[in-house]
Amino acid sequence: MRMSGLLVDRSLAAELVHDLSAATNASATPVIAPFTGEVLHDLPQSSARDVTDAAAAARVAQLAWVRLGFAERRRILLDAHDRLLANREELLDVLQSETGKTRGQAFEEVFQGASVTRYYAVSARSVLRTRRRRAGIPVVLATRVSYKSKGLVGVITPWNYPLSLSLMDVVPALAAGNAVVQKADNQGALTILHARRAFIDAGVPAALWAVVAGDGNEVGNAVVDSVDYVCFTGSTATGTKVGVRAAGRLIGASLELGGKNPLIVLDDVNPQKAAANAVYSCFSSMGQLCVSIERIYVQRAVADEFTKAFVARVDSLVQGAAFDDSTDVGSLTSAAQLERVTAHVTDAIAKGATVLSGGKARPDLGPYFYEPTVLADVTPDMACWANETFGPVVAITVIESEDDAIAAANASEFGLNASVFSGSVARGRRVASRISAGSVNINEGYRATFSSVDAPMGGMKQSGLGRRNGREGLLRFVDARTVAESTGVLTLPRAGREFARLAPAMILLLRILKLARRR
Repeated sequence: MRMSGLLVDRSLAAELVHDLSAATNASATPVIAPFTGEVLHDLPQSSARDVTDAAAAARVAQLAWVRLGFAERRRILLDAHDRLLANREELLDVLQSETGKTRGQAFEEVFQGASVTRYYAVSARSVLRTRRRRAGIPVVLATRVSYKSKGLVGVITPWNYPLSLSLMDVVPALAAGNAVVQKADNQGALTILHARRAFIDAGVPAALWAVVAGDGNEVGNAVVDSVDYVCFTGSTATGTKVGVRAAGRLIGASLELGGKNPLIVLDDVNPQKAAANAVYSCFSSMGQLCVSIERIYVQRAVADEFTKAFVARVDSLVQGAAFDDSTDVGSLTSAAQLERVTAHVTDAIAKGATVLSGGKARPDLGPYFYEPTVLADVTPDMACWANETFGPVVAITVIESEDDAIAAANASEFGLNASVFSGSVARGRRVASRISAGSVNINEGYRATFSSVDAPMGGMKQSGLGRRNGREGLLRFVDARTVAESTGVLTLPRAGREFARLAPAMILLLRILKLARRR
């Protein structure tokens, strides 16, 4: 068993942060290793001027990058894909050291990062090629639509999934011919810089993908003010401010924000199997995942057996700090996370909730460890009822009918992710169609949709704006441009007499197109 809380060589850390876009006399902030509370490394902090300088250099690099064309960008990105996989063990070490994840849950990020890199490298040309569209007057006119890169994209990423959430935005931006200025959270910067190295080594110009770190009000705002489009992943409160600031500059934004994600367990499930799958859906990465399940609604007919199996599975989880696959759950990432989780559980217990499993910190394992916690009897006056905990806490509620479960699942200001467990896929699809969420999984918690990089991902209601992944995730980073031409077959009317002569023929054309069911 590889046990440690600090598995990043300080010389490696120094080497990685060397290219961080920060002034040479910049202040530095300590980054803490969650497993031990030790200082992992000191991270230089960027300034607004650093962002401006990085943006200027990125715009120059973008001019050459877009001229390379799809084929050469594809070659470079596929090379980066291979380098990510070749360097995965060191990357996993860095990722675990910064986040406190288990080895397996860190691997999910590497898998996702490589998947999106391959996907956009291969698909960008086909999605963004110039296409003919039906002209307003067939034969007389010809119309084509092409796509122009936005230019410079801002990417603002959180600490919880620093690798996958970065590449899900950065790679399609690069594939579409853009440059990127990314603001990394301090706690995830080392992972991002390590992954970026694979792309630089593959041939991405260093200036094309700049990474900055620092205060959100100064550095984050400077990113929004410097770019042509911005991607933000984080809280609804902060994301709303980013969206407003972007709108003030008339630039687009995609925002993946908070969630209070429900799971419906219908009465035709195998309770044991459903419980095993549901546990992972709630406690992967210690629940520090925007699409993690925090609410379970189980029909009464299977409630007792499901709950018993669920609690037994939670009680059997192996928790600890290990850089191998010997643990099932790891640590919270920061003192702030521990404080938030503790506050939610303490509040719930004080107001009458029942703890079925967990419910306390584990300082014997490390400074930020908290037991996976299962609550029952959660009521609307408790903080964890409607507010996102973003930690290893789930509430189980017994409901009577399918309709009751759907109503409860939709009774939230959020609509990011949801899940339906059923013994019938057809029934699961029917229920899924009635849930107000951007992603709905059947007999899986979040990985079915999260891993489907060819399908759009995003939130409804207060959970966000826009979509990442799929062709939708690529089209964010380009402007559609229409070029239409006269074929010379017929001259369009220009004067009153010409309109009088041609109008009957044009009306006839409209009627023929309708009868032919032509667009």
